[in-house]
Amino acid sequence: MTDYDAIGMAEGFVDCPDEETYYKAWQHLIDTGMCWKLQGFFGRAATSMIESGVCTAAKEEKEPLKR
Repeated sequence: MTDYDAIGMAEGFVDCPDEETYYKAWQHLIDTGMCWKLQGFFGRAATSMIESGVCTAAKEEKEPLKR
């Protein structure tokens, strides 16, 4: 899924075939961090979806320590 498609489904200007795809679009925005960079609605909606359990927080990837 592209960022454009995910944003479009979240905002409603791209057709979303079902509820599962809708939540996958939101999960994409969470996983890529896009929801935190867009207007406030996205971050608030993502937080609500994470808190309600329909989406999960992005996994933090830790870089190996450089010596």
